[in-house]
Amino acid sequence: MDNDGQLELYTAVAAQLKEAHSRVRALQVPEGVRMALTRKLLVITAAAKHDPAEAARRLARFVTGLDEGRIPEDEL
Repeated sequence: MDNDGQLELYTAVAAQLKEAHSRVRALQVPEGVRMALTRKLLVITAAAKHDPAEAARRLARFVTGLDEGRIPEDEL
């Protein structure tokens, strides 16, 4: 991937991560659930530093889960 494409991907993933963090903060869920979701986002953030394309795919699955109301049941 050329440098411009890589930069665009990083920028897009960063914006999506920011939005996902905002959504998690706004959820009306127990604190343990919020912490579990935040940890997942932090893992995706770390992955974005090494493989932004894979991080984008993981983030898309994470956001789909939020949209569908899936939350980590072990934290309820």
